[in-house]
Amino acid sequence: MLRLLAKIVFWFVAISLGLVVLFRFVPPPVTVTMLVDANGITKDWTPLSRIDRNMVDAVIAAEDAKFCLHNGFDTVAIEKAIERNARGGRIRGGSTISQQTAKNVFLWQGEGWGRYARKGLEVWFTFLIESLWDKRRIMEMYLNVAETGIGTYGVEAGAQRYFGKSAAQLLPAEAARMAAALPSPKKRSVTNPRGFTRRYGNAVAARLGVVKRSRLDTCVYN
Repeated sequence: MLRLLAKIVFWFVAISLGLVVLFRFVPPPVTVTMLVDANGITKDWTPLSRIDRNMVDAVIAAEDAKFCLHNGFDTVAIEKAIERNARGGRIRGGSTISQQTAKNVFLWQGEGWGRYARKGLEVWFTFLIESLWDKRRIMEMYLNVAETGIGTYGVEAGAQRYFGKSAAQLLPAEAARMAAALPSPKKRSVTNPRGFTRRYGNAVAARLGVVKRSRLDTCVYN
């Protein structure tokens, strides 16, 4: 049993390390989330050099203002999420862009008991990508594999779907609306946002100036 366990651990580490190294240089052809999506897959891998900086700044403003400062984990955000969840109500996470990238590329979505196993694996893959990729690659990967709509993956496919234009031409308000919908793209409307989504999109648009002035995206463009 010990030898079997040692072999399983060895091959898991070897395979996961190999995949992370491989995807440092080439795009993943597909993810688990895409494979199980009954709505099909619409995606168009786009280098970060062809994605408007407004989109990068928008996801930093919306998802992870400390993206350039942490090593993959925002301990303050995690502690606050734990405190909120302990008080009851809707469960909220404290995941960084790095953690979301690790989950989107290498793992699966969903709740239930499986989420606890996934969280453990998410820590491992987040550690690997933060160690073997630079922040620019993490951002590029996130913007290409994140679900941006029903059966739609990546900001290029999302920009074409919602605005009929390339992600290289996104206006600040358009990027903010896409970023506001990212956590729940199947439920939040980009083209006709209402209620929380509309208010949140406006808040993200307002924060774009803070991201630019404070150079919170410097690790992506330095």
